[in-house]
Amino acid sequence: MRMTPVSRSQQRRLGFDIFFHGLLWLCALVVLALLGGLILLMATGGWKAFTTFGLGFFTHSSWNPVHDVYGVIAPLLGTVVSTTIAILFALPMAFGAAFWLTFIASARVSAIVGMTIQLLAAVPSIIFGMWGFLVIVPFIARNIQPFFNHHLRHSAFGPLLSGPPVGTGLMAAGIVLAIMIAPFMTAVMTDVFKAIPPMLRESAFGLGATRWEVMHKIVVPWSRNGMIGAVVLGMGRALGETMAVTFIIGNVTTVGWSLFAPRSTVASLIALQFPESPAGSLRLSSLMALGFILMLLSCVSLVLARFLRGKRQ
Repeated sequence: MRMTPVSRSQQRRLGFDIFFHGLLWLCALVVLALLGGLILLMATGGWKAFTTFGLGFFTHSSWNPVHDVYGVIAPLLGTVVSTTIAILFALPMAFGAAFWLTFIASARVSAIVGMTIQLLAAVPSIIFGMWGFLVIVPFIARNIQPFFNHHLRHSAFGPLLSGPPVGTGLMAAGIVLAIMIAPFMTAVMTDVFKAIPPMLRESAFGLGATRWEVMHKIVVPWSRNGMIGAVVLGMGRALGETMAVTFIIGNVTTVGWSLFAPRSTVASLIALQFPESPAGSLRLSSLMALGFILMLLSCVSLVLARFLRGKRQ
C-alpha cells in the first residue's frame, strides 16, 4: 500500500504539536517536583522534632521554648476550630449571595455587586487583620460574649462561652476568616450556578415550583460538586491564613473549651516564632514539623472533598 507523502506544513504542525505536548509534560513535572521538594524539606526539617518527642509531639499541649518542650495539639486544634467556624459562617453567606446574584438580582445589579465581591477577594489579609482587631475584637468583648455569658452560662454551652471578655480568640478569628473566604466561595458558586442549563429552571417554574423548591430540588443537586469545590477552596485559604489570624487570635498555646479565649493556630505560631528560632535548634525543627502537619491537613481536606464528590455522583 502506497503511503501518502507528508507536506512541510503538516510536518511543521506535527513538530509544534510534539513540542507543545512535551512543554505541558515539563510544566506538570516541574509542579510535582516543587511540591515534592517542599514536602521533603518540611519532613526533613521536622525530623529532629519527630524523633525527639515521638507520639508525644501529637498529644502534648505544652509549647515551651524555655525548656525545649513542644507539642502540636494546641495550635492544631486552634487551626481546625477556627477554620470550622469560618466555614460555618461563610457557607450560608456565600450560597445566599451567589443565589441572589444568579437568580434574583437584575443583570446590571448582579454585574456591579459581583464585581464588588470579587474586589473584596483582592484585599490583603493584613487589612482584614487590622479591621478585625479594631472592630470585631472590641465588638465581641463589649457585646457578643457578655450577652452569651448572661443568657447561656448555666446551659450546656457554658464551657464554650467562658473566660474574660477580652475579644481575642477563636471566635474572632473564625469571623474574620469567614469574611475573608466568603468572596472566593461566592465567586465559585456564582460561576457554578450560571452553568446550570436554563431549561431546567424554566421547566421547574413552568410546573409551578416555587423559588425555594427550585433551589432545593434543582440548583443544589445539580451544582453540589461545584459547591464542594468552593468549600474546599475556602477551607484551604482559612487553614493557611497567617497575618489576619495573628492579629486577633491572642497567640496563646493552650487547650480549652472556650471559643472566646485566646488561642493560636499553626500558621500564626510559625509566623511569630520562626524568625526567632536559631538554625538547627529543636524549636526550629518543631516549627518545620508544624508546617509539614499543616500540609498534610490540607491534603486530607482535599482527599475528603474528592471522596464526597464521588459519593454524590
